[in-house]
Amino acid sequence: MTGHPCEFRILGRAVFGTKLMRAGMVVLVVVALTLPGMAKKKREPPLSTVSFLVLRDESGKPVRNAAVVMHLVDEDGKQTANGLELKTSAEGKASYDGVPYGKMRIQVLAPGFQTYGDDYEIHDLTLDITIKLKRPGKQYSIYEEHPAEKKKEQEKEKNEDKK
Repeated sequence: MTGHPCEFRILGRAVFGTKLMRAGMVVLVVVALTLPGMAKKKREPPLSTVSFLVLRDESGKPVRNAAVVMHLVDEDGKQTANGLELKTSAEGKASYDGVPYGKMRIQVLAPGFQTYGDDYEIHDLTLDITIKLKRPGKQYSIYEEHPAEKKKEQEKEKNEDKK
């Protein structure tokens, strides 16, 4: 400072009253513009690529056009409302990029096969899932005899014949 009461030196130059206010405003604007860029950016959640291979259990051959339905599962074990459906190729393959880490419920449906369903934990950059679909079991009517009952009766008859 020299003789004037409103004189300040910035970078060796004398600055008076309004010039000082302008310089202060410029500094404030520069700081306000650079602070958001210096702040840590919100980290994107990690994403995974999930690949499916759907095969016939009895032969190991691929199942084409099977519906692979994916639902995220929340902390309470309930699936979210928005799901995603994929269709398998002729080789029985389907995949999806951008699956968030966490628990996911997978269901596979194909005509002539039992519906498959299970929960998977997604925690790697890639996950390969092989699913073997089974043919439906024989259905029984309450009006016909169950095979287990037939077998019991046959064993009972054999035991009576031995006596």
